[in-house]
Amino acid sequence: GDTTHGESQVVAAQSAQTSLKRARVLFSNCSGILSSCLLVPRLDNELRRKAIARKTHLLYPDSTRPSGGAGSNANPATSSALTISHQSRPQEKGTDNTDSSREGAIVIAGKSRKSSVRIPSPKWHAPWRLSTVISAHLGWVRSIAFEPTNDMFATGAADNVIKIFDTAKACVGAEDALKLTLTGHISPVRGLAFSPRHPYLFSAGEDKMVKCWDLETNQVIRHYHGHLSGVFALKLHPTLDILVTGGRDAVARVWDMRTKHQIHCLTGHDNTVGALLTKPTDPQVITSSYDGTIKLWDLVAGKCMTTLTHHKKAVRALAMPSFENTFLSGAADSCKKWQAKDGRLIRNFTGHNSVVNALAINDDGVALSAADDGTMRFWDYHTGYCFQSTETIPQPGSLDAENGIFAAEFDLTGTRLITGETDKTIKIWKQDEDASEVSDPIDMVSW
Repeated sequence: GDTTHGESQVVAAQSAQTSLKRARVLFSNCSGILSSCLLVPRLDNELRRKAIARKTHLLYPDSTRPSGGAGSNANPATSSALTISHQSRPQEKGTDNTDSSREGAIVIAGKSRKSSVRIPSPKWHAPWRLSTVISAHLGWVRSIAFEPTNDMFATGAADNVIKIFDTAKACVGAEDALKLTLTGHISPVRGLAFSPRHPYLFSAGEDKMVKCWDLETNQVIRHYHGHLSGVFALKLHPTLDILVTGGRDAVARVWDMRTKHQIHCLTGHDNTVGALLTKPTDPQVITSSYDGTIKLWDLVAGKCMTTLTHHKKAVRALAMPSFENTFLSGAADSCKKWQAKDGRLIRNFTGHNSVVNALAINDDGVALSAADDGTMRFWDYHTGYCFQSTETIPQPGSLDAENGIFAAEFDLTGTRLITGETDKTIKIWKQDEDASEVSDPIDMVSW
């Protein structure tokens, strides 16, 4: 009987060596035949307590720290308290500590976490009012761009022309505000950009053309050929002589401004590329598409770094502030604020019931979102508080349906807002000078 029992133990040990190799390495102190009691490790309460403390430190770093060595005096059976380090540290506000004579202090995690939650307070901004209306185009105004000195701004429309206005004269409604009209496109002009280092204006249209205009001679000096369909977005790189365009062929093309050669063709979107952003640091190019995605690109490699799929509708607008490394995207479902470095979602801006066509942000932290139904919402960019919701006023004689906004830009001072609309007008908005925190207070109840 003893022989038979010994043989069965040898067979059990051999099968255990085959199927539990990792367990044999971990419990190598077992010599000879593995006993069944050592195949399952014993529950060590001290190790379990330290693991819980480490996990709690990761979840609540402000209120707890992983416990010290085995000499801690804290009671591990206390379910609502967590042991922190043996080193002396001042008592935090909103925390209940046990007897100070103990070597390790006990912190009630629930109370500490509750006290650390703070609601951000929105900054007060004056409401915006309509100041001037300019009727110069014969079609929908689709694009707006400001010159780097803020002396001029250009508009492109569905009448295939580009008009350049004097900013100061346009803001007061002067009759001689129009300085120049450029003709050359044979379809609506969808993208405009002034070069900060050259006397050039770049334009893109639904005629598949990307043009470079010399503003000293008012002539086209370069064409950038390559798009297979209409071009819907155009941006210049802030530090390099590079031009980025995107359009209905579902790609973004990167051009050398001087040689007119295509550097990269950024492929990956499944639908029209509707908006672009360029930055001096990675990701240097950000694209949004009608397929509902946003892509962050490595400009050197010409490859996608990150794809953001949070939006459920076509993303038609992007905007980026000058004071922080974030950006804003707009779609029919919502507007979203993102961390530009890694594409982390920070906040949702909800409230529109229509397609968001235009976004703009000024240096004062005011963000504008303008929609297809003519609604405009002004936000405190830092907190996401909507301090004003208004609707544009259609030009007399136009249809009620012609109440949409297609383009919006703040001037470089941030004190004037220019919108391009479906009633063929250019509207200039400014802040109400008579408004105060008393007349237009922040609605903290709804916030």
